[in-house]
Amino acid sequence: MGPCILLLVMCVGLVVADRKMTVAEKLKEDADLSQFLALLERNVVANTSLHYRQMTLFAPTNEAFQRYMGEMDDNLVLYHISNLATTLTNLDYAISSELDGNPPLWVTRRHDAMHDDIYVNNAKVFISRSYQSVNRNNKRQVLHVIDQVLQPLQPHGPGSVSSPVYSPNAYQFLEHSDVFNIGQHRLRSFRQKVNQLQKSKVFNAEGRHTFFIPVDEGFEPAARSDLIDEKVIDGHVIPHHVLFTHATPDAKEFETLAFGDNVKVIVSFSTTMNGKEEITYVKSNTVAGDAKHSRGVVLADIVRANIPVKNGVVHLIQRPLMVVDTTIINFLKAMKEKEDGPLCKFYEVLMDLGPNNQFYTELTLAKDITLFAPSNEAWAELSVQNIIRNHQKLKEILNLHLVRERLPMDAIIHNNMNQLPGTIYQAPTALPRKYLYFNILTRGQNQTLTVEGGGVNATVIQPNIAATNGFVHIIDRVLGVPYTTVFEKLKADPMLNITYNLGKRQMFNHQLNDMEHRYTYFVPRDHAWLKFQIRHPSAYKALFREDFGYFTKQILERHVIRAGRAYTVSDLKLLANETHPFVLPTSRDPLRLRVKESDKNYYVEWNGHWIHVFRPDVECTNGIIHVIDEPFVLESDIRATGASERLNLPFLVPVLSASYFLAKLFEN
Repeated sequence: MGPCILLLVMCVGLVVADRKMTVAEKLKEDADLSQFLALLERNVVANTSLHYRQMTLFAPTNEAFQRYMGEMDDNLVLYHISNLATTLTNLDYAISSELDGNPPLWVTRRHDAMHDDIYVNNAKVFISRSYQSVNRNNKRQVLHVIDQVLQPLQPHGPGSVSSPVYSPNAYQFLEHSDVFNIGQHRLRSFRQKVNQLQKSKVFNAEGRHTFFIPVDEGFEPAARSDLIDEKVIDGHVIPHHVLFTHATPDAKEFETLAFGDNVKVIVSFSTTMNGKEEITYVKSNTVAGDAKHSRGVVLADIVRANIPVKNGVVHLIQRPLMVVDTTIINFLKAMKEKEDGPLCKFYEVLMDLGPNNQFYTELTLAKDITLFAPSNEAWAELSVQNIIRNHQKLKEILNLHLVRERLPMDAIIHNNMNQLPGTIYQAPTALPRKYLYFNILTRGQNQTLTVEGGGVNATVIQPNIAATNGFVHIIDRVLGVPYTTVFEKLKADPMLNITYNLGKRQMFNHQLNDMEHRYTYFVPRDHAWLKFQIRHPSAYKALFREDFGYFTKQILERHVIRAGRAYTVSDLKLLANETHPFVLPTSRDPLRLRVKESDKNYYVEWNGHWIHVFRPDVECTNGIIHVIDEPFVLESDIRATGASERLNLPFLVPVLSASYFLAKLFEN
């Protein structure tokens, strides 16, 4: 081989080596896209386009094909192709596909705190795997890898030509739903109401919208249809947003067409796990209602999600939104009948007591109630499983979750705001002498409601489910079944911060994690310490000084009883009534108490005066906390001298230590 020929071969080799792979070559190289490539090669139009035309491909992974349960005909690949080369940067809110009728693919850019995601319909784009190049005809092509197979709206059966429209909008889909492949679902009842109320223009509207259509099964009982008016139809449409389930953040609220001067309805998605299966609900929240439209949340299963149409996306739902026509007990029954409802475990537990138990009867007959219902996950806790086998205890636990008045979330927030400083709103439960205590956590624009009952603090994860006889709030824990030690409860409770911080002195708190003993701890709440601070500012300040830790510990020890059992307030009332005090041993000096009940509140008498027990019987795994309105501090502990005060505990320490202590106080 001559030198010139050798040089030419080397140059050609360098050019070939330096040439960027085409998209076709990229597909062949990537084993994870082999099923998509096989589908593409079987379609003459797609295969020809790959070699001769400009295009964008949305390629599902092999795993996505394994999860795909829809029909797999040769034309499916055309719904994954556009005849323009579009990079991620240039993707608009929609892009036309090559399927007959050119139905759009909807693009969502989801901005989260950590990163930005891009979705095509309900499929997430693997941004780092996007690739662009030119084919042999110098046509630009772009490849985007996605995590789901894109499923178009198709007529019954592969290759069917029975559809009167190839790329229907939401109303055309509703009008001709019987010819489309949507399983066994029928939409005749809702279609009849839309036409009867002349609301077809809502579903015919051009642009990009989200539509919720209830299936026929959701119109039972038959009287439900009479409750659907024009405003309810509007409440099934979110304008100007195309919301696919995976592409939309959970709990993000969107205004519906039924958001006006008098009635205001917002809609959001809610996703839960039932084992390994993901269940998505839609919830309408009528935040402002009128005589015909009740305030509150209506939950509906999405029975078939993410049906793309020409003007947005359709979700088929199990029942109409906005319509409040069931009692609380019937709502719970419906949750059980679906077997994957968010409260099906609660109904199971309730029925374990028998079909005619007192709690079931009250939920059935009561007219104004609020139920704080633990979620399915809450009942799976081991500590809960152990306790609910005891039917007597289970009855008490269930009654702790019921309030005999209507308490929507905004009423609880209003009641909390109107409390005196340092207090929180509390409501009596169906369990005698037991209350629920409410706290509102505010983070930016978001407000989270927490509720405590029987020592357990739970978060309301779904408020305001409306029923004809009250409200249901779904909470994340079972109340009355302790799961924390005295130490852990003290650390976590926002009302007990000061006592917890005082207990850090001399490692006093550490003993409260001990499971070998049972503790009864009279804990002054923060408000009690703040009142003490107003009366004795110098002494209060001294309690937190590091060099006074020993004396702070001595005061706290007066509040703690460590024994072989813990004492409820009822126990103490039997042992120490108003006329006969009872002496309890503490690590400090004997605690002599009397107990009385007045106006459904408990009081303990200590050192000659009565102290209100603000929250009795906060149960923990190793004891009980009683939250009190005043600390057990003796007059001899605090001695005022002129403008200053000093903490004086001469009976506890040698004279030299006391002198040193007083000197330190006078230095202040």
